Amino acid sequence: MSVSSITCKRLTLLSISAVFIQLIGLSLFVFGFFPVKLALSGVSGPESYRAPACDSNHNHTHTHTSLPPPQLRSLYQDLSGIPPSFDRLIFMVIDGLPAEFVLGKDGKPPRKAFMEAMPYTQSLLANGMAIGYHAKAAPPTVTMPRLKAMVSGAVGGFLDVAFNFNTQALLDDNLLGQFLSIGWKMVMLGDETWLKLFPGLFTRQDGVSSFFVKDTVQVDQNVSRHLGDELSRDDWNLLILHYLGLDHVGHIGGRNSVLMAPKLVEMDQIVKMIHTSIIQTQESDQGNTLLVVVSDHGMTESGNHGGSSFEETDSLALFIGLRNHVSDYASATNNTAYQVDIAPTLALLFGVPIPKNNIGVLISETFDSLKDDHRLRALELNSWQLLRLLQAHSSGLSCGNIPYNGFSDSKTTGTTACNGSTEKMLCCLYMKAAVLHNSWKSKQVSESDRWEVYSSTFAAYHKFLKTASEWLSSRATDKPVNLLASGVAAMLLSCLIFLSLILRMCREVSLVEKQHLSELGSNSQRWHLDETFVLGVIFILVVSMTSSSMVEEEHYIWHFMASTLYLVLLRKTAQLLPAGSRVFRGQNIMSSVFVLLISGRILRGWHQGGVNWTYLPDISKWLEQGGNDLVKAVQLVSGVMAICVGLYALSFFGSKKIIVQVVGINFCIAGLLVLQYVMRYQDNTFVPSSDGATLLAQIIYAILGSATVGTVVVIPWLIPIHLSDMGSSHNIYLSTLVPSDIKEKSPLMEIRDSLYVIGWSYILCWCLLQLLLQQPINSMPILLLLVQIMTSMLYFSYSRLHHKEWVEVSALCFLGMAGHFALGNSNTLATIDVAGAFIGISSHSTLLSGILMFSITYASPMLALLSMVVYMSVKSYLVVPQNVDSGHLLKTMLGFPCLVPLGINSILLTAYTIVLLLMRNHLFVWSVFSPKYLYVCATTVCIYIGVTIVAATGIYAYLVLVMRKMKRFSIFNH
Repeated sequence: MSVSSITCKRLTLLSISAVFIQLIGLSLFVFGFFPVKLALSGVSGPESYRAPACDSNHNHTHTHTSLPPPQLRSLYQDLSGIPPSFDRLIFMVIDGLPAEFVLGKDGKPPRKAFMEAMPYTQSLLANGMAIGYHAKAAPPTVTMPRLKAMVSGAVGGFLDVAFNFNTQALLDDNLLGQFLSIGWKMVMLGDETWLKLFPGLFTRQDGVSSFFVKDTVQVDQNVSRHLGDELSRDDWNLLILHYLGLDHVGHIGGRNSVLMAPKLVEMDQIVKMIHTSIIQTQESDQGNTLLVVVSDHGMTESGNHGGSSFEETDSLALFIGLRNHVSDYASATNNTAYQVDIAPTLALLFGVPIPKNNIGVLISETFDSLKDDHRLRALELNSWQLLRLLQAHSSGLSCGNIPYNGFSDSKTTGTTACNGSTEKMLCCLYMKAAVLHNSWKSKQVSESDRWEVYSSTFAAYHKFLKTASEWLSSRATDKPVNLLASGVAAMLLSCLIFLSLILRMCREVSLVEKQHLSELGSNSQRWHLDETFVLGVIFILVVSMTSSSMVEEEHYIWHFMASTLYLVLLRKTAQLLPAGSRVFRGQNIMSSVFVLLISGRILRGWHQGGVNWTYLPDISKWLEQGGNDLVKAVQLVSGVMAICVGLYALSFFGSKKIIVQVVGINFCIAGLLVLQYVMRYQDNTFVPSSDGATLLAQIIYAILGSATVGTVVVIPWLIPIHLSDMGSSHNIYLSTLVPSDIKEKSPLMEIRDSLYVIGWSYILCWCLLQLLLQQPINSMPILLLLVQIMTSMLYFSYSRLHHKEWVEVSALCFLGMAGHFALGNSNTLATIDVAGAFIGISSHSTLLSGILMFSITYASPMLALLSMVVYMSVKSYLVVPQNVDSGHLLKTMLGFPCLVPLGINSILLTAYTIVLLLMRNHLFVWSVFSPKYLYVCATTVCIYIGVTIVAATGIYAYLVLVMRKMKRFSIFNH
């Protein structure tokens, strides 16, 4: 019956080792699975105007950079065969503008408010002077990778979403580099991301931070104030304007913000100003200028972006100044393209080589004003560039094995099928187009057949280009199998270590309970429904990860499982309660669980989470429809009640009232300042960036930080020391619930009092911080999460030892994850709240904003982890043998609250890593499974941080109290 006890030192070393092994495995897998996309080195030069060799083994390209810019420009014009259509380019980026706002959707015009907000732009479309495209952006829909796609035509790696916050110089071949090589002068005004991507490239520049989303006014005025002067100059060839205000409006108030229409009016005035200037320039014979208005991505209803929904990928590409006039409004607006198509289109319109890594297809309508042979030449150049890229990506692609005479008859070519492997099919499609084009150029066809051959050639080129582009965009970079296998093996090893440690702890606790608690001796050895249910939840979560639909709607599982688990626990407690205590304690247990379940149901209905059903009504939408005053009233009531609940929980501590009063006053002051910030500076649609708001937020940070740190450091030194083993018994949770025999067997009961005050300080600090940072509509969920934590602690104290400790810790973890989705989070990047990440920050700081963004996103899981400190106080009467060493007591106190979160997360992390590996060729690997994996990785970081805080707090409080007790005991003896 005896089981060898694992020492605290060994348990700690094994746990830390498991964490490090897991981190190593996670790093290996992430950098193996999400590699940087394979890119060809060098830049396109004169060789891009020559046909590539059919044999990829002899297709060596050479760049030509020795010529001075004017000569290189002339050379490109001679080799191209396409006369440049324009002299200058104005590239206007309206960050976050959905194409739907300008072009409408599904053949229907935009909403009336948006039509009226952009009258000049709409008149250009109606008069055939502009042509617009729904230019689909690839996920992740964040600024930096989308700008790369537009200027290089290449799709970056998925981890570009992380690099978006720390942009590095773009070294791959791109349009701006090509323009520089022919002597163009470039000017950039707006988002400083351009300056980071292209350092030292611009003749003049004025950058603004793209991340300070509270600013919706100055960020655009800073661009427009230079515009009049720049339009009057003739010393530039490319003018880049990047307006950020509309994206910031979306982050703050969503698509329906009251600021959206005024911002569209402002953008429309900019378009009018530029187009008027272009007309004047053309009338004075000073050259032709093309205005291209684009957006890097769209936005969801809540104004966020990053995911792969239609609303987020629906970006705009609007060409103003083309010589061809569109016949009607529908043909000017009902067009589709891809964002990467912009790069080859602009390259050929302005007479420079297409960037080497481009996978886009030129937008053929922009060449309608050219002659037929020039249009076919443009398609040919695009095909040559893509063929070179295909040969570089596929060593088996060799078009030299396909005989030309197979396609020599132009009249039968249209019926010739291209089958076989992907490589053979691509070669076949290219050769068909090339043969048809040769027939056209040789003029051997009769005049009656000439249009038919032209149409066939045009269609054949497009068929090849579309097929090649789709293959290149969907082709996953070869994964280093050994690296991925090593990562998975390391995570499996770590998971096994955690599970073995938890199992060892369970066995030890079970033996102790059997020896020292006769009333639970029989029950403690039985396997109960609640334990089976927890394991079942974990199994269901693992299985659900294999379905893309379940990944998108994961919140259903957490909400259902968390509520059901507490019902199972309630049933078990009611069965095991002694008959004499059923009335008093049964009422308390019933009421606490009832409050917890009601809170959970309200949280479930607060946000219609997930991906597919977000349009359905929910409580938050109902409140927002009631207006800002209603939302603010709910926010203020929630803030006041949260402060009251926290202070009420602190008042349970009765060992030394002055301690509670001082701690309570500090947090009360911070809470009142949060309420003042809410009343003065927060609005549901617009938060102005002001020095007063920033200063007040910084004061709140300082008070919360100093109050919490001060409480953690000082409280263990101020808790009254009792030399009797009886310890204190002032906690209302425990005073009437803990049998005296248990108390007598529990050494150093003062640790309970210390952890109780510190734990509630953590919880109060975190909740007040979230009331400051979260969206106003989320204030009530924060209160409900606090109520759930409090009722859980009451329930666990009332239930005494009827539940296994690992089950109770698991229940808290489940509550944390259910709350995570209740706050509006999901497994798409679009639900990350960017707006709150800049409260209290006077200037952009990637580190500080990242910390705040992480805190907002993982508010609920971190709250559940911080509550483990209070949980250790509630359960500190767990029976341990008399005269045990400090290591055993620390292991008993910290074991489950630290190991169980690590163990559950380790299972889910390892399982989902294996799922992602199996789904690497799945259709939704980048749109569903990969974003979810980023969340899993971030959850792992959250668990590490929370467990570290819990362990450090417990160890520090314990060591201080032991030191004080030993010192007092020695003084007493002398």
